[in-house]
Amino acid sequence: MSQAVTMGATLECTCGISPSVLIVTPEKCVLQTTPVANIMDFAPFVNIVPFGLCNSPANPAVAAATAAAMGVLTPMPCIPTTVTPWITGDPTILLGNMPILTSDCSLMCMFGGCISVVEAGQIPVQLKE
Repeated sequence: MSQAVTMGATLECTCGISPSVLIVTPEKCVLQTTPVANIMDFAPFVNIVPFGLCNSPANPAVAAATAAAMGVLTPMPCIPTTVTPWITGDPTILLGNMPILTSDCSLMCMFGGCISVVEAGQIPVQLKE
């Protein structure tokens, strides 16, 4: 079962070496006191922050460092390069006229990495009986 993704959700990239967190655009609505994301929260360095080092040969910095190291793959600092919205979201729940971001969505980096949600960022709430 997918969950709505909120500020502080843990993300991972198939080409990055460390996890990252999602930063939700401030003007979004909130669930409890935490901003909820929609599929348009994909801007590099605004919503998607670096994943430590990148090991994708499609990244020009990695390719140059690897060439300088005579073909030995040399990871370089991650520079998220996301240019399209998250895929697919929940079209039945709109936030800011766009589908909300759910934990089963993915986002592609132009350097070949696939970014996914590891932890949705929601804090479980106990209901009083």
